[in-house]
Amino acid sequence: MRLDRYLANLQYGTRREVKQLIKANRVTVDGKKERDGSAAVPLGALVAVDGMPVGRDLQVYYLMNKPHGVVTATSDAKARTVLDLVAPADLRPGLYPVGRLDKDTTGLLLLTNDGALGHALLAPKRHVPKTYLVTLASPLTATMQAQLEAGIAFQEFVSAPAAVKVRPDTAGCEIELTIHEGKFHQVKRMLKAVGNSVTALGRIAMGPLQLPPDLAEGTYRPLTAAELASLAAVNEERISK
Repeated sequence: MRLDRYLANLQYGTRREVKQLIKANRVTVDGKKERDGSAAVPLGALVAVDGMPVGRDLQVYYLMNKPHGVVTATSDAKARTVLDLVAPADLRPGLYPVGRLDKDTTGLLLLTNDGALGHALLAPKRHVPKTYLVTLASPLTATMQAQLEAGIAFQEFVSAPAAVKVRPDTAGCEIELTIHEGKFHQVKRMLKAVGNSVTALGRIAMGPLQLPPDLAEGTYRPLTAAELASLAAVNEERISK
């Protein structure tokens, strides 16, 4: 990759601004000053600006705890989006949220610019499980649970059998619901179909990823090595099929 594009991708400015930075003798590659923006950056090279290494990964994976009231989108003319919560230094070209959470839904959201991985997690044939913590308006009955676990027939699709776990000491008003699709308002529609309603909703797991209990709403962090390895296994499984 060209040096000017490399630095622009790392948010050091526009291509024009980066070229000026390079021409000002402020950039080194492997300890040597480089004034040519078209120079190739060798794989594994140490690039520095003003003596500070900038060798951050161009491909990124962030785990976010999406807050209430924020839109899951890359841009929106009126509302704040999840990308608005990302620090400028952490932005990358092509960064996007994998999947969608409603504006009033909180919880686990993966942000990446790895399109192949995003496809592996979202492809309908993959049936990647998604688990939600659901607060209900009224206690879940045995009949409601049986209906959810059997699958709900909607006009345009039939949901796969869901896994339901009632959280203890919640009088049946908090459940963990695992589904394998991701249709529009699906969880809310499923609970409405069995005669209940959702008062609060948060995603706590997606595939091998779990929402860390210490990740505050509105914050994010890079995936750990173990989390990346678990996602790599998902992607490998997609390729092998």
